[in-house]
Amino acid sequence: MDQAQQLRNIIKRSEQIPMNVARVITVTSGKGGVGKSNVSINLAVQLKKLSKRVIIFDADFGLANIEVMFGAVPKHNLSDLIYQGKNIKEIITMGPMDIGFISGGSGIAGLSNLGRDYINYLVQNLSELDSLADVIIIDTGAGISDAVIEFLVASGEVLLVTTPEPTSITDSYSLLKALNRHPRFNREMTLIKVISNKVSGAEEGQQLFNKLNAVVSRYLKLPIRYLGHVPEDPQLVKAIMQQTPISIANPNAKSSMAFEALAMALTGGDPIAAYHKHGMAGFFANMVRGKKFV
Repeated sequence: MDQAQQLRNIIKRSEQIPMNVARVITVTSGKGGVGKSNVSINLAVQLKKLSKRVIIFDADFGLANIEVMFGAVPKHNLSDLIYQGKNIKEIITMGPMDIGFISGGSGIAGLSNLGRDYINYLVQNLSELDSLADVIIIDTGAGISDAVIEFLVASGEVLLVTTPEPTSITDSYSLLKALNRHPRFNREMTLIKVISNKVSGAEEGQQLFNKLNAVVSRYLKLPIRYLGHVPEDPQLVKAIMQQTPISIANPNAKSSMAFEALAMALTGGDPIAAYHKHGMAGFFANMVRGKKFV
């Protein structure tokens, strides 16, 4: 059996799982400093409050935002799963409220260099996450690097975090432009939702989305949706300094209530068929679908 056929078989198996398949949501941004990881963590907390089992996959191998904001240092990461024989449960670190997170570490950077046996082993192990979580949130790196775009291409559901800063808006557009140009991007099978972060209120959040949507619709003809906003909140800044998610530190803060509304919007809506619900194994199989392996 050649490499391409083996990978097709892995993808086919991931697509045939009839139940207990996790919803994979990829959170991204066009630039750093817009609060992307904070959004990932607080959405995880709010989804947990809605009785969802949640795992965060920290795919930003250059930084360690999730572990810093959770105040927990992982003993193992994705590289240990790939190269050290650790199983999937051993590389999950438990954070507040029993929210698990996995550090991608340098394993993300090395994905394109993996041989077929490693890919097979990786995808089979990641498929076990579907029995451990209802929702898996992937927190990508910021910007339009190849690694970030590959994660977005593989995902059926993308949350794009942007702020009113002009550079954030232009960088968000550049990210969507790069994604739209990718040869394996399937716009019909990808939901892109925008979160307006660090805004004064609902009106500014909607206006921010309208600005971005206007240029995206005109020049890319790419459908994007507005999920909601998160307001500027001194209590959120205080919680970050304390390495505690605002949704735990102060559930009544205005930003906490905004994250609650976002989680409710995520759980209330789109039919499963609208996004690739192939679980984590399907996600990574999509990610490596177009690559050649040694």
